Amino acid sequence: MTRRFVGVLLIAVMAVGSLVLWIGVPVGWLYLASRVADSSEPSMGPYVMVLVGIPATMILVGKALAALDRTYGRVTRTAPQTRVQAPWHRSMRGDRRSARPRSVLDVVMVCSVALAVVCFAVWFFLFAGSSLPTT
Repeated sequence: MTRRFVGVLLIAVMAVGSLVLWIGVPVGWLYLASRVADSSEPSMGPYVMVLVGIPATMILVGKALAALDRTYGRVTRTAPQTRVQAPWHRSMRGDRRSARPRSVLDVVMVCSVALAVVCFAVWFFLFAGSSLPTT
């Protein structure tokens, strides 16, 4: 019971973390850059801050999500067991299986990206409006 609860809690934290990765980090850096800029035509500083800050923060959040995924594997005892195989024992055919099994983080990230694409499509087609000049 406890392992299952902790596992579900870790999945929920990974889901929130993936939303932070795709939405929170870019919005946060853009907001911070807008607060630093003192005019509507800022110098290169805010642009460089955004171009460096977003990828660096995304790397850190990604590493934290990977650590959560490893913790989930240890807690639920589903950590992938990597078996080292000698090269001459491997198949030379094209039907090789992938080197690592699918993890919970893989599923969470695919679902969060799919949700982001759907939300963007809804916003774009229903709420964005046209930027073309009207006559």
